[in-house]
Amino acid sequence: MAEKFIIKFSKSGYAKYTSHLDLLRFFKRAFRKSGVALKYSQGFNPHPKLGFAQPLSLGYSSSCELLEFETADNLNAEDICEAITKEMPEGLEIQWCREATGLDKPLASVCESAEYQVTIPFSADTEFLNHVKNGYLEQESITALKRRKRDKKMVETDIKAKIRRFEVRALGENTVLDVELDSGSVSNCSPELVISSFCSYAGIDTPRYDMEVERMSLKFYNNLQF
Repeated sequence: MAEKFIIKFSKSGYAKYTSHLDLLRFFKRAFRKSGVALKYSQGFNPHPKLGFAQPLSLGYSSSCELLEFETADNLNAEDICEAITKEMPEGLEIQWCREATGLDKPLASVCESAEYQVTIPFSADTEFLNHVKNGYLEQESITALKRRKRDKKMVETDIKAKIRRFEVRALGENTVLDVELDSGSVSNCSPELVISSFCSYAGIDTPRYDMEVERMSLKFYNNLQF
């Protein structure tokens, strides 16, 4: 029996168009309907102790989303998993629920990087893709336009140091990017910046709305694995 748990779930289909805040509200409601009482914070405005390891951008699918939470009672992970699974709509699938043993910090604070797969409807041969990949990575800096938080202005930012792995391959009539990027409170790089900068460099004019992005895994400091 325990009070702190982690749920791993996937997000696909129409569910991928659910925003981060709406997804948080949904899980709060799912816990309430399932009878799993959450522990609340103290203070003037108490809120349930649950949160995602990393927010997922609207329109992205994922097979590796993690939600951590604390319960008001000592419960069994299997019972929680069974109860919450019954409240899931199409597109959200619970993979497992486990006790968060040995985790003394929030997942968001120990997340280090994320792996993504970007599928672009653009047909190209391997020779061309290898050529543009090498040229893209060999640039002294890889710049992309990013909206600055304080004044909402678009500014150029260098993302090269935040790209940990970058592979390009042909898959049928598609071009697929397999990338690992900084993701966390220390350093963070949105896949959108990689997509825009690479497509601009490679001369790919496929509309962004025709591309698909899936988060494949989250990686954590201290060799934590989930």
